[in-house]
Amino acid sequence: MNKKTFKVSNKIIWLSSFFLGVLTSVPKIAERHFNPFEAVVNAVITFLFALFIWYYNILTLPAYTSRDVANGFSVMRLIRSLAVGMVVMFVLACVQQVLISYLSFGPVALMIGIRGILINLTFYMFLHLLYQSYQNQEVGIELERTKADNLGAQYELLKQQVNPHFLFNSLNTLKYMVESNDKHTVDFILKLSDFYRYTLESRKLDLIRLSEELDILNAYVFLLKARFEDGIDLSITVNETHHASLIPPFTLQLLVENCIKHNVVSLEHPLQIRIYSDEEYIVVENGVQLKRTPESSMGMGLENINQRYIHLLDKKIEIRASETLFTIKLPVIHANHHH
Repeated sequence: MNKKTFKVSNKIIWLSSFFLGVLTSVPKIAERHFNPFEAVVNAVITFLFALFIWYYNILTLPAYTSRDVANGFSVMRLIRSLAVGMVVMFVLACVQQVLISYLSFGPVALMIGIRGILINLTFYMFLHLLYQSYQNQEVGIELERTKADNLGAQYELLKQQVNPHFLFNSLNTLKYMVESNDKHTVDFILKLSDFYRYTLESRKLDLIRLSEELDILNAYVFLLKARFEDGIDLSITVNETHHASLIPPFTLQLLVENCIKHNVVSLEHPLQIRIYSDEEYIVVENGVQLKRTPESSMGMGLENINQRYIHLLDKKIEIRASETLFTIKLPVIHANHHH
C-alpha cells in the first residue's frame, strides 16, 4: 500500500521553539535581581525541549494510509509522549542544576516538569489537528481520484455501447442485396467499410469535429437507404460555423438510429428527420409516427448521449416531445472550451 509522509516545515519547528524559549525567560528578566546567565540557560533548556517534542511527535506519527483516518485521536501515543517528555525534562533539569548549582533542585525540577507537560500537551494537540487536516485532505484527494477513475471507466463503457445491433442489420441487408443481385451492392460494401473505418478511428476519441461526425452520418444514412429506400427523409442544415465545433463520436448516428427504432418507416409515410443549427445548439428533430408494437428498449440510447455530455461538458442535452415532434438539442462544444 502506498504510504505518504506527513511533514511540518523545519522553519516552523525552530522558530516556534526559539520564541517559546524566549517567552519562558521573560519572568527571569522581570525579576529585581536579574541574572542574564540564568535566563539564557532557562531559555536554552526550554528551546531544546521544544525541539525534541516537535521531532519526537512527528517521527512517531504513523505514515498516512487510508486506514489511519478512522483511528482518530491516540491516547496511548499521548501517554507515551508525556512519559518520554518527563524523562527528557528530568535530564534537562539535572543539566540546569549542574550549570546553576546554587538553585534548589526540587522546586526547579517541579517547575521544569510542569512546563514540559504543558509544552508537550500543546504541541501534541496542535500536531494532532494538523495531522487530522492532512488526513482529511488525503482522503478528499483519494475520493476525487477514485471518482475520476470511475467516471473514466463508465465513459469507456458508454462508448462501447454505440451501435450494438447495427452490424447485424447491415449484414442482413447485404445478404438480401447479394441474393437479389442489387446493382448497389458494391457501393453498399464500400460505405459499410467507410462506416466501420470511421468507427475504428473514432472509438478512442472523446470528441471529434462536427464535420467528421456528419461524414459518419452520411455513410450511415446511405446504408439505411439501402434498407429503407425513400422511407427516410433526412435533411441537414447545419451552419458552416458549427462544422469546426466538437461532438462525441456517433452522437448523431445514435439519434437517427433512435428515430428509426421507435417510429414507422415506410414508403407511404416517410420518416422526416431534420438536423439543423439553433443558436448554440445542434438540433435533431423527427416527426412522431410511433410503431403500434414498440420495440423492446432499455432506454440506453438517449441516456448514453446525455451521460457523455455530462461527463465531457457538464451539461445535459434537452429533450422535448409533443404529439407531432420529438426534438433533441445538443449543446455546441467549441474547441477553445475543451483542451
